[in-house]
Amino acid sequence: MRVLLLLLSLQAASPAPAESLETLLRRELAQTALAQVRRMDPTWNPDQRDCGGLVRFAFRGAYRRFQPERLARPLWRDDRGQPADFADAETLLTHSFVPLGRDEAARESLRTGDLVAFRQERDAGPVFHLMLVVRPEDKAHAPTRVVYHPGDKGAAVRTGLLQSLVTDAPLEWRPVPQNTAFLGFFRFKEWM
Repeated sequence: MRVLLLLLSLQAASPAPAESLETLLRRELAQTALAQVRRMDPTWNPDQRDCGGLVRFAFRGAYRRFQPERLARPLWRDDRGQPADFADAETLLTHSFVPLGRDEAARESLRTGDLVAFRQERDAGPVFHLMLVVRPEDKAHAPTRVVYHPGDKGAAVRTGLLQSLVTDAPLEWRPVPQNTAFLGFFRFKEWM
């Protein structure tokens, strides 16, 4: 009995386990992305302010804070699958992220840093659009958000509730299986 009490007291006195690097990266990524809604960071190159640029900027910011040595090599892959510092939205999806699915189960499994992706057909050709997912660690007290840049030069970064996107957005922007423009939910390959 004394051994059991001793073990319990030692367990209670030991510090809580440290947060994982991935948890810290996801939290920093969320803070970086949401900060752009209030005021875009002047270090974010104005020529790269679009949806893919927001993804690249937020991921680099998170790694710069918690794992700067990872930035010694590029985070992204180019259209040939080679390491690259730059990748547009389509290339990010096809070479640096993996699909999670398009259904409700995939939506429920989303974590901060995952992407919601669309492909809109335009006269000039297809346009890919990415939205970053920000899912609170305490899901019971705050809804899942998306953060995105609409792509227009000089436009502000926006945020909204993922559930509102599902139910209230025009069909071509709803992340639901019935929308053929919705490519699905994606996760950074290194976080699989």
